[in-house]
Amino acid sequence: MQKLLLVAVLGAMTFGVGCHRNTRESAKNDAERAAEKTEETAEDAGDAVKDAAEEAGDKIEDATDN
Repeated sequence: MQKLLLVAVLGAMTFGVGCHRNTRESAKNDAERAAEKTEETAEDAGDAVKDAAEEAGDKIEDATDN
């Protein structure tokens, strides 16, 4: 009976360590994906600001040409 209990405890500990490792790797992957999405969003925002500035510059140039 004690051996069965020992096997059950060791199995649970081994399974728990495996789950913890998977959870840690999953969290790391999630963090990397979030960082990539944040970077892409920042680049898109920068592009939008640049486009808006160019458009505003064009409008000012057109207005001063007349």
